[in-house]
Amino acid sequence: MSIELFGKKTLQLSQLNYIKLRILVISQYFYPENFRINDLCIGLKELGHSVSVLTAKPNYPKGYFNKGYNFFNKSIDEYNGIKVFRSPIIPRGNGSGARLFINYTSFVFFGILRLLFINEKFDKIFVYAPSPITVGYIGAVASWKFKAKSYLWVHDLWPESVKDAGGINNKFILYLIDLMTRSIYSFYEKILVQSPFFKEYLRNQSVNQSKVIYYPYYAEKFYKIVNPKAEIKSLYGNGLNLLFAGNIGVAQSFDTIVEAARILKGKLDNFKFIIIGDGRDKKRIIKKISEYSLEDNFKFLGSYPPDKMSDFFACADALIVTLKDTRIFSMTIPGKLQSYLASGRPIIASLNGIGAKIIKDSNSGFVSSSENINDFVNSIIRFDKLSDYKRQEFGLNGRKYFEKEFERSKLLKRLIDIFEQ
Repeated sequence: MSIELFGKKTLQLSQLNYIKLRILVISQYFYPENFRINDLCIGLKELGHSVSVLTAKPNYPKGYFNKGYNFFNKSIDEYNGIKVFRSPIIPRGNGSGARLFINYTSFVFFGILRLLFINEKFDKIFVYAPSPITVGYIGAVASWKFKAKSYLWVHDLWPESVKDAGGINNKFILYLIDLMTRSIYSFYEKILVQSPFFKEYLRNQSVNQSKVIYYPYYAEKFYKIVNPKAEIKSLYGNGLNLLFAGNIGVAQSFDTIVEAARILKGKLDNFKFIIIGDGRDKKRIIKKISEYSLEDNFKFLGSYPPDKMSDFFACADALIVTLKDTRIFSMTIPGKLQSYLASGRPIIASLNGIGAKIIKDSNSGFVSSSENINDFVNSIIRFDKLSDYKRQEFGLNGRKYFEKEFERSKLLKRLIDIFEQ
């Protein structure tokens, strides 16, 4: 049977069925854990493709299994009509180096074991690798088992990110991680990278450049321009409100914000950093804030679901993003940057490299170099003096840039184009 359009026969129904892909997504993290792979799977399904997920039992970020899950139960799950195959995993616990190593390697072992009991057919294997890169071994086995092309979406550059964010400096260990990473890359049809600056790094790891494709994060549909809500605004201060959202970890260089606040206290009458999120560096940071007597200039609101964040962004005068001053982070597009741009709010950043370039190219705010505290302070003081019109202009510039470079539907279609190349 064929379909007619404008009086002409087009595709056979059998052909239409053929072009709908059967995609297996492999990720250590998945719903109810808050990662962007959740929305990407929904997006691929919305485009009419069959999507299944192989993942672990959820235990991030708390370090123990989410309510309703344990080591043995729920080997098959469901999320918005997407079939989810779950493998056991050793939870990450307190997030120490030893516990993370066990957590990562246990997912490789149990993930491959779980894979062997999946009796379905797939055309494409898509591996989401924010960290650890070791998930790539599961994708390689899946590609062999299902005789399907495999695609690895790389968000961290190993071993560089392990050294800078994880504090591992042993040269022999870093050498072994480098060998492991190179071996993982060799298994894949295409390697997608979240930043164009990653390409050169992979070239130095002897990765064939014809395999490497720039494919950035997008921001979910709920990141948009919204009107401020009085009940959220009431949580903020009366002066200049600067909002930081996301992980409070080593990579984010939160000390830059604290040191800036220490200087600003003698220069601005009324300002407050609004913090939404959590992380392993949070306790140390709160202690430092107390030591500097800056409690009145910080407000920690805890964590909120991603779909609520635009409401918090709308009530802030500007959104803050900072990263450490290292080579790896100069090559990285911070995950929050797309969300900030989509929300149409001005940005004040302390970044190097590609992140700084995006803010400058979009004209969405002020940017100073990473961990340059005096320049970061000057950016905040400059922003405080801006008119409401100029602040709004920064925000709208960011939204326009987002729609051009990071819009959801465009990037989902781009991913299908990559699959069909």
